[in-house]
Amino acid sequence: MSHHPDYSRRTLLAGAAAALATAVLQACAPVPVQKTTDTGPPVFPKPPDAPRFIYERTIYSSADVVPDTGNAELKRLLTGAARRGEVLNKPSAIAVHQGRIYVSDTVESVIRVFDIPGGRHYRIGAEDPGLLSKPLGLDVDRNGNVYVADTTAKAIMIYDRDGKFLRKIGNAKWFDRLANVTVDPKGDRLYLVDIGGVSSQQHRVRVVSAITGEHLFDFGKRGKEAGEFNFPRDIAVNHNGLLYIVDSGNFRVQIFDRDGKFLKSFGSIGRQFGQFARPKEIAVDAEGNVYVVDTAFGNFQIFDREGELLMFVGTRSEQDGPARYMLPAGIAVDEDGRVYMVDQWFRKVDIYRPYAMKADAGWLGKRTGTKTVAR
Repeated sequence: MSHHPDYSRRTLLAGAAAALATAVLQACAPVPVQKTTDTGPPVFPKPPDAPRFIYERTIYSSADVVPDTGNAELKRLLTGAARRGEVLNKPSAIAVHQGRIYVSDTVESVIRVFDIPGGRHYRIGAEDPGLLSKPLGLDVDRNGNVYVADTTAKAIMIYDRDGKFLRKIGNAKWFDRLANVTVDPKGDRLYLVDIGGVSSQQHRVRVVSAITGEHLFDFGKRGKEAGEFNFPRDIAVNHNGLLYIVDSGNFRVQIFDRDGKFLKSFGSIGRQFGQFARPKEIAVDAEGNVYVVDTAFGNFQIFDREGELLMFVGTRSEQDGPARYMLPAGIAVDEDGRVYMVDQWFRKVDIYRPYAMKADAGWLGKRTGTKTVAR
């Protein structure tokens, strides 16, 4: 979150208390009808606290990215027909590279790519070579190559940024239940999450060479002690190489060095600030702040690199809208500090921009012929 003043933790938490309490208690198709308001896009945290993020837009389908043609737009004006696009069916994980948004769609068995600067939409893994069975977690490296954890194939499928299949890493003997993949920022290692199962002790992280595919080492086993896991879900790596791992069944985030040595953890089960009810995916920004999705809370919480809560964004809701979530899943932070949040129930991606950043700045500011979607 570049160019932001220091967070006032006490002020932010006090100002958000009532909102979080409420949150806890509480393939072509037509593009959903959008409701507009004149109150402007939501900001977070809410006044009187200084805003850090502003809601920017939502992506539901290819129609939100691919520019409209004049003839098609005129025809709809004359007939009253809705614009149509390829919708997200069951979005799960998300990764972003230079304005290209990669979303795993487990029902369609593809990675959907929303190329905002290029104004196009395409699929990855829809055909051989590189046909996907059930893609879950995914990540991109600094060159834009895409790494997909296929839980049915029990392998990592690797593609270039345009979707050309490159190679496969792993096999059925490697995993009980492959859930996610994270690329080390140095580009030399892949961290693979084996979520295990109820009857499995293989709740662990497998580390392999990103270059050769060679298995290097594992760390973790099922348990509740420091360095042990109970249904691990996702990994984020900060610029110093530290690993932040969502230990979902133990309601915490554990921090390790890049060689798997346990350092510390934060979080516990509960409804208070900084606690978790159903933590899922995780991301880090350029400053090392940590973003954790909680499906039960319907939000993502932002922590500093030491695990101190800074703020949260979103609320649990049965009605769709900006920052309203029923079943949030994936999260990503791009090179410019924009935050992307996936909701499976509303089948969408919400995008937030750092408040100090102009709308036309960064990779998403380069979009071709598209309009910001307001609800």
